[in-house]
Amino acid sequence: MTFAVTVDLVMLTIRDGALSVLLIRRAIPPFQGGHALPGGFVLPDEDLGEAAERELVEETGLRGAGHLEQLGSYGAPGRDPRGRVVTVAYLALLPDAPAPRAGSDAAAADWVPLEGLADLAFDHDRILADGVERARAKLEYTPLAAAFCPPEFTIAELRQVYEAVWATRLDPRNFHRKVTSTEGFVEATGRSTAGERGRPAQLFTRGTAPVLHPPLLRKGQLPALS
Repeated sequence: MTFAVTVDLVMLTIRDGALSVLLIRRAIPPFQGGHALPGGFVLPDEDLGEAAERELVEETGLRGAGHLEQLGSYGAPGRDPRGRVVTVAYLALLPDAPAPRAGSDAAAADWVPLEGLADLAFDHDRILADGVERARAKLEYTPLAAAFCPPEFTIAELRQVYEAVWATRLDPRNFHRKVTSTEGFVEATGRSTAGERGRPAQLFTRGTAPVLHPPLLRKGQLPALS
């Protein structure tokens, strides 16, 4: 049996305080007019990572997506009405993501909040859910949240990332205490910016410590996906 290989990209960012995903509106069949993750067929002379970066540029105009993490492979029969197609999905987390520009077989491209998101083409609902689950879980045991922040950020901005990705509220004082008391999790820059109500807020950069200690949530207490 022969089959085609595609790549699909779950690109996540925080926009207006909400976890958002980069989607295209398909200009061609199948699912013409429907929303989908950026992606497409792998060319004979390129590897998977090259294909993912090329498709992102061709369909959305975005370059320099940073680290693309392989999320998983999906090959259920019938997932693509064009034939037997296996896709390899990638996950990327972007701070201050720019507005995309549609191209290739995309009629439109935009950052869309996850809340109230309509059904996607192919099996992209499942791929997106897996990507969000990966991002949410990794916030428990890695400094991943800083990937959504600019190079220098306040603790309040970092907390807002956790709240947006987990879709829950965190106690500001408790969060500040845990983040700043974990040696090496964040590093103070010595600079500050205007914070809430005009008060100066200290700026930090991502540190080298791999985890918060103690964790923000007890093991197994990650908020359920909506």
